[in-house]
Amino acid sequence: MPKSLVIVESPAKAKTINKFLGRNYVVKASLGHVRDLPVKKLAVDVEHNFKPQYEVIKGREKVVAELKKAAKASAAVFLAADPDREGEAICWHLAQELKGARRPVHRVLFNEITKRAVQQAFANPGKIDPRKVEAQQARRILDRLVGYKISPLLWEKVRRGISAGRVQSVALRLVVDREKEVRAFVPTEYWTVDARLAAGQPPEFTARLLKADGEKVRLPDQAAAAAAVAELERATFRVAHLATKERRRHPVPPFITSKLQQEAARKLGFTARKTMQVAQQLYEGIELGEEGAVGLITYMRTDSTRVSAEAVAEVRAYIVEKFGGAFLPETPPAYKSVRGAQEAHEAIRPTSVMREPGAVRASLTRDQLGLYTLIWNRFVASQMPPALFDVTTADIAAGRFLLRATGRVIRFPGFMRLYVEGTDEVPKRPPHETEEENANGEAAEAAELTLPPMREGEVLALRSVSPEQHFTQPPPRYTEATLVKELEERGIGRPSTYAAILSVIQNRDYVVKEKGKFVPLELGEIVVDLLLKSFPRIMDYEFTALMESRLDEIEEGKAEWLEEMHRFYHFFAKWLKEAKASMANIKAMEEETEERCEKCAAPMVIKWGRFGKFLACSTYPKCKATRELPRGNGDGATAEAAPPEAAPQSCEKCGRPMVLKKGRYGPFLACSGYPECRTVIRVDGGKRAAASPPEPTNEICEKCGAPMVIRTGRYGRFLSCSTYPKCKAIKPLPIGVDCPQCGAPLAQKRTKRGKPFYGCSTYPACTFALWDRPVPEPCPQCGAKFLVEKRKRGGEVTLKCAAEGCDYTKIPGALEPAAAPAS
Repeated sequence: MPKSLVIVESPAKAKTINKFLGRNYVVKASLGHVRDLPVKKLAVDVEHNFKPQYEVIKGREKVVAELKKAAKASAAVFLAADPDREGEAICWHLAQELKGARRPVHRVLFNEITKRAVQQAFANPGKIDPRKVEAQQARRILDRLVGYKISPLLWEKVRRGISAGRVQSVALRLVVDREKEVRAFVPTEYWTVDARLAAGQPPEFTARLLKADGEKVRLPDQAAAAAAVAELERATFRVAHLATKERRRHPVPPFITSKLQQEAARKLGFTARKTMQVAQQLYEGIELGEEGAVGLITYMRTDSTRVSAEAVAEVRAYIVEKFGGAFLPETPPAYKSVRGAQEAHEAIRPTSVMREPGAVRASLTRDQLGLYTLIWNRFVASQMPPALFDVTTADIAAGRFLLRATGRVIRFPGFMRLYVEGTDEVPKRPPHETEEENANGEAAEAAELTLPPMREGEVLALRSVSPEQHFTQPPPRYTEATLVKELEERGIGRPSTYAAILSVIQNRDYVVKEKGKFVPLELGEIVVDLLLKSFPRIMDYEFTALMESRLDEIEEGKAEWLEEMHRFYHFFAKWLKEAKASMANIKAMEEETEERCEKCAAPMVIKWGRFGKFLACSTYPKCKATRELPRGNGDGATAEAAPPEAAPQSCEKCGRPMVLKKGRYGPFLACSGYPECRTVIRVDGGKRAAASPPEPTNEICEKCGAPMVIRTGRYGRFLSCSTYPKCKAIKPLPIGVDCPQCGAPLAQKRTKRGKPFYGCSTYPACTFALWDRPVPEPCPQCGAKFLVEKRKRGGEVTLKCAAEGCDYTKIPGALEPAAAPAS
């Protein structure tokens, strides 16, 4: 009897599913989409109902041929691509290609790759959903029309190789608009005043000046703060009002795609693309020893917070067993999904909560373990009760002033026993501009602080009064987490597309990341300005969100895809025609300057090139002299033309001065002897490295016996022979800690991308390496020879033991607890 053919997207998924189905099935992978619109032409017939001209993707011909052959030899074909629009489209294209096999075609859907889910799906096969296919096709054609019609305009007017996109250009606008806000921001000075007070019993505490004469206090400068301090130092401090309230902090829902991308960026430092890649691996299956390959999480492209009844029952039993009955709410928490969510899907959760992160650690990579732990903790915590706090607010009268101290003590940790959601950067504002209580009813200044026992009317002792200067801060630039959050809140794009969007705007040289934050490049700003003038509706946030909702309505059967296409293209064709005539030609623009060409003395002009603006001889092509043009003062204006700035540093190879230049990846130091000498040095953070002459050391060169010196190169500081370039011996700079494997010194090194790590100086003979900086301090708990620094995002540093199985942790500078007396 012939077997049935099952087609999935990836070999990893095929391997996991194959073991669940038995001998009557053969599982093959399509390697994703097998058909698409061809790359080299529009391939959409706008005159005949936007008929797409699909073809087999280049390089997939062999895959399609093998699938056709397998289909003809099968009893039936089961299409088991992912349960979303893209998965449905993959199935539809496969069905079109396999028509010649004349075999029954079934669609199977499962939200997790486990034996129960897979077998249940194959026992109840369905058909391809035409509405999902139409929604995906509408999105694909819309994106093709916008990209392939507008991008050539940008090639003609700005530079070849760049692109526009229906969603990518709007995401770029968000980054550019935020940068304009940052540039336009004018910091405002303000001061705060804190009083250190003592009641009849410890501890001492701090109260902040809140009101003067019944109004919120405003201290705009040092003089106002000094006057308030002088008056407070003479005042009597008395407890005017005490209030203790119970506050609840509720758990957050289990992950949806966008929230997973945000939290992985905050806590693991993952890009959105990396998050989705690692999540795909966890979903498709991991080898777990005797258990074999099994999917560890449910499908990771979802906007629903729904959880199956079976999963809720399992996690509730787990919570009782591991944490006790006090940590189990009477009824399972219910969460609202975002508007338009596909409730047929579940939230992202572990396929079995019984697979604790620690139990599967040995089978996972570091990245897989980090993401799985995040998903597992969040899901379990989402089914636990709220955390309870006692929030005490003390209002303290001091003459005409009112000060406030707030303490918050955890009474019951609830879900926080396991998980607390990360936060994003929030700019500081003066006290008179902030709310006294936040949305959760918690005091804005609440912290893990215990106030001493006090009573109303009690007089407090003043220990000190401290004024502090502050400045308001501009809105923070977007990070991966906050840009995804902004796209989600505005309804721009869909969670499954965020990773690709963020990658494209970087790959097109529109934005760069500086310290994890998106900063637009000049090219990105020019593209946004041009598109805003010529295609204001395409670049409009609300219009883009409206288009997304239309695609959702097509999938839900509430709208017809052809009607929506005709409605959109009717206006788009007009915008396109007007843009071709009116869009500014950046390539042809020339701006006169007072600079003179060094070669022929003709006037220099500012032109636009591949890497931005530059100075060129006005007699081009007769004279081809060019020169770097420094950027302006941050407002986008160009500074007065000047030659490349000389750097106070000499070339290590030829001794000539280094000059500061700007390239595709930012500024760099280059030898002024170019092209005879091509020495370049990367400049980190966009700032020129300070001149640092070689530092003498007591080290001796192993090759020639000369003294070694410390130099600074593109990957950090290192030891180099003082006779360089005569002797080119180098070695890493030791950090005072020896390798636990071979005893050789450990040294700080850098990856090709500049990320520091600490590895054995004898590499490749010894491959020991750490990401965290070793500290020459032995572990008092297990005797390990060193501890490592752990740095949190807020700047907090702790020391931890790196030895496996040892959980010793300490805060630098803290005293060790006294040893317990022997019993």
